[in-house]
Amino acid sequence: MRNWITLTEAARQLGVQAQTVYAYVSRGNIAVMPDPLDPRKSLYRAEDVAALCRKKQVGRKREALAAGTIFGAEPCIYSGITTFSKDRPYYRGRDSIRLSETATLEEVAAILWNARAPIAFDTGDLPLQGEERGRQCAFTSLAALAACGHSTLGRTDSALHVEAGRLVALIARAFGARGDTPGQHTHEQLALGWSQDRAGAELIRRAMVLVADHEMTSSAFAARITASTGASLPGCLLTGLATFSGPLHGDASGRVRAVFDDVERLGAENVVAHHLRSAIPIPGFGHHLYPDGDTRAAALLDVLDPPAEIMSFIARVVALTGLKPNIDVALASLAAQLALPRDASFALFATARSVGLLAHCIEQLRVGKVIRPRGRYTGRALEDASAAPPEADAGKPLDPVTLDKNRVFKTVGR
Repeated sequence: MRNWITLTEAARQLGVQAQTVYAYVSRGNIAVMPDPLDPRKSLYRAEDVAALCRKKQVGRKREALAAGTIFGAEPCIYSGITTFSKDRPYYRGRDSIRLSETATLEEVAAILWNARAPIAFDTGDLPLQGEERGRQCAFTSLAALAACGHSTLGRTDSALHVEAGRLVALIARAFGARGDTPGQHTHEQLALGWSQDRAGAELIRRAMVLVADHEMTSSAFAARITASTGASLPGCLLTGLATFSGPLHGDASGRVRAVFDDVERLGAENVVAHHLRSAIPIPGFGHHLYPDGDTRAAALLDVLDPPAEIMSFIARVVALTGLKPNIDVALASLAAQLALPRDASFALFATARSVGLLAHCIEQLRVGKVIRPRGRYTGRALEDASAAPPEADAGKPLDPVTLDKNRVFKTVGR
């Protein structure tokens, strides 16, 4: 599908008049740009038009809307943390791409957490589990804290900010951050733990700011569900990071790193040709929220200088598929350029995204309601508990005809 279409095409797809398309544009539902071939005309974002078409097809029927809400057809949670405009994320109204030029992760945390005072990441006396640093240390350390953590209910934001800062520091330390110098920032501690110089620390800082939050992701939603029950902050963060660790979410950069390994062994041309011949999607290219390219990836790749074969691979994929690299390619390229540890892309991403996950948890607490979707039962029919089975058939399962008399669909629970 083309990224931009004409007014006539947009109106035809939506089944409306041109004036209605203009109204959608004025309300911010459809992005618009000047037609490069004719400045007197405009082009309309095809993805926005397609999204409106899907909304019209789903309609406002309650059950259809509820199902769509779970799977992303409709926004389902109001939030003042992150939104998108003109292909870039904004943190509480601040341009995240611009913030990445100078801000630290601590400064971004103060923005996302809506803090009145500066935020510091200090583990205090929080212990790490095990001697070896890495993903297992991060998850087991959080699990140990979650097992005996304090509920978030009845606590002020300032108290939660202190604990949240300690949890972010704990995650960074679990992934190898080192340094006890007063005022030292998280990116500097990670750089020290990964044997990087000041230039490497600067690239790590920029990357962490770019990935600190990304609106209502599956991990943010999972963390918010946990927070809505009043669970401890370690428990909330553990839920979010467990969801985040999936290869279709925060661990996607690991899939890209595996492809980069193939590129180093076989060459860019052979790897791209293999994927295209086999109809295997190349991980790390394209993003449904960025039809014109992931601006976070562009901002990071612009300051990177990864190995030549990787640059050749990226250029070749873009030329042959038309898909641009997303943030997973940028993070894997950063790790390859700096020769970081194998799991460093995930470590960097998880440490930074902990800030966003905690922002969602704290915001959800102020809603004061437990998130509890309804289920719609699709299993076998239920037996009639009030009717005793015939004596001759006692102990035998009821036949399907008997079962169908009392079929129940909706499930209810706590």
